[in-house]
Order: sequence, then C-alpha cells, then structure tokens
Amino acid sequence: MTPAKPEAMTLRDQITACRLCADRFAATATAHAPRPVVWFRPGARLLIAGQAPGMRVHKSGRPFDDPSGDRLRDWLGMTADTFYDMSRVAIVPMAFCFPGYDAKGSDLPPPPVCARTWHAQVMAALPDIRLTVLVGGHAHRWHLGRRTPVTQTVAGWRDHAPRLFPLPHPSWRNTAWLKRNPWFETDLLPPLRAEVRKVLDD
Repeated sequence: MTPAKPEAMTLRDQITACRLCADRFAATATAHAPRPVVWFRPGARLLIAGQAPGMRVHKSGRPFDDPSGDRLRDWLGMTADTFYDMSRVAIVPMAFCFPGYDAKGSDLPPPPVCARTWHAQVMAALPDIRLTVLVGGHAHRWHLGRRTPVTQTVAGWRDHAPRLFPLPHPSWRNTAWLKRNPWFETDLLPPLRAEVRKVLDD
C-alpha cells in the first residue's frame, strides 16, 4: 500500500519555515536566528504593509506589538482586537524577520531578498484587499514603484486615496516629524479612519 503523501505546505507555512537570511542575521550585532512573523490570511480586506519586525516583535511573534503599534492603531482608529483579526486585516512587512542591529545599535534595513522571494505570492493570495496602508519608506517604494522622500510621498496621499494611504513610520523617532507636519493629523487621518471603518464594516 502506497503511503499517503503529506499535504502541500501553505504559503504561510513556507514563509514561516524560510531561512534564506540565516547567515545574514548570524553576522549582525544581534547574531539572531530567523523568525518570520507571518500575519495574513485569504479574505482580509485591509492590508497594512510595513517595513520589518523590531526586536520586541521578533521575541513575541506578534506584529506591531510595541509602542509603534499603539501609535499606528491610534492613527487607524482601530482597537487591538480588530487590528489582529486576520479574517479582516493582513499585516505584511517588506521583510518578515527582524533584520538585526548594526554595530552602533541601529536597525538594519529589510533585506530585499525577502520581498523578491515572497511578496508577489502574498499579494496574489490576498485578492480581497480593498484598502492598503503603506507604513514607512520601504513599503512606499515597493508598492508605489518609485523612490520619493517620505514627506513628499505622504503629502501626496490624495493621489492614491481612497484605496491606498502612505504613512510615515509610527516610531517614536518620527515624533518631531509629526510636530513639523501637523497636516498629517488634521488632513490625512480623518479620511483614513473613515475609510478603515467603511472597509471593515461593509
């Protein structure tokens, strides 16, 4: 009797098992092993396209599980329960793993090999997305296909709304940026929150 073949791995399983960057991460100041943080499921209507997990998310395995996530959820007008509801929200960074720190303790950028390997497949697996929120410059460049400064891209949000909204990264490092650009909170956030409610409540 021929033994049954194991079921084919799902895309999420394949990404979770990915070790493409093991040598790269081992050579960083953090010398850590890959831990892809995979948070999407077919059927989601809202896509949050981020940059890469930080150290805290690397440890918890939960995207935006940090003060940046608190700020992002406030920008979106979302509770944590809704934000982490994979049936409605997909969170797909440009790199699924924490890239590590350099010798000075600064975050390394997302390895481009991650997006080249996985993103086209992930987007194809999410056909029901109605609203995409781009968080940070790396997500802007991949999804918009152009390299413009973050401030310029975010200031031009009306060119992409209502299906897509580019945002700065919600890191504490951008607190000064928010103070210099009050239009972000007064002009961009109200229509973004309205669109989030519309997409999730329909």
